[in-house]
Amino acid sequence: MRVLIDGQPIPDDQATISVFDWGVQRGYGAFELIRSYDGRPFRASQHVQRLQRSLEIMHLVGPNMDDVEEWVRRQASEGGDCFVRVLVTAGSRDPLAPSPSRTIVVWEEPPHAPEQYRLLPLPGPWHAGGVPSELTGAKTLSYAPNMAAMLEAQRQGFDDALLLNRDGIVLEGPTYTAGWIIDGALELPALDLGILASITREAAIEVATSLGIETREGAFPLERMLGADEAIALSTVREVAPVVALGEHQLESGPVTAKLAAGFADLVAGEIG
Repeated sequence: MRVLIDGQPIPDDQATISVFDWGVQRGYGAFELIRSYDGRPFRASQHVQRLQRSLEIMHLVGPNMDDVEEWVRRQASEGGDCFVRVLVTAGSRDPLAPSPSRTIVVWEEPPHAPEQYRLLPLPGPWHAGGVPSELTGAKTLSYAPNMAAMLEAQRQGFDDALLLNRDGIVLEGPTYTAGWIIDGALELPALDLGILASITREAAIEVATSLGIETREGAFPLERMLGADEAIALSTVREVAPVVALGEHQLESGPVTAKLAAGFADLVAGEIG
């Protein structure tokens, strides 16, 4: 593992920030996780642009984004197959007062990820679920509710949770985008539900279009996903992974999922050269 704080390399055992930082005390800040393949980050510019949007939504003054992208690319080149995590905290201050934020860049070894997922549908009452808020669209550090849902699903023997709004509409996972296949078409929860505008989701839609697979977005109830032919989880870590269980309901990893996964791999290979 390697750590930079505000662009400066810091030994792991000395990589600290103030306990008064609002990122620590209030979870106020934003982050991105970028995947590097053989030293080349996938869509680093899009990730950095989303980080900038998150900071603007949160009214935080962040670092120069050209510098951040340079740090990401340098860490990726040195890390090879790795993940580069960028965190920007609010700093040791009232976030309404002008003061420097802190930027932490870490490269990490790829975590173990299952080849297929068993998901437990759970309510996500903290999720905007289509009701705009001050943080709609921001990828914030405040992930405690998401992590609690994931851990509850794991305690019950599943790999992860699937979040639903108060009306039983499918939203997303704690750290992934959900999708499914019905009659050969890819269906996804719409962004206006307040789900994250995932980089992998966007890439999967591009792949589906190139393969002639229809894409439909909307507000779909869980019953719609339960009736699907196939289901998928999309994220930087998972890429395009099959979902084989929703609670006690079983699903098959089918041919459309396989095409999307292969198409995504080809897209990554094409872009990183």
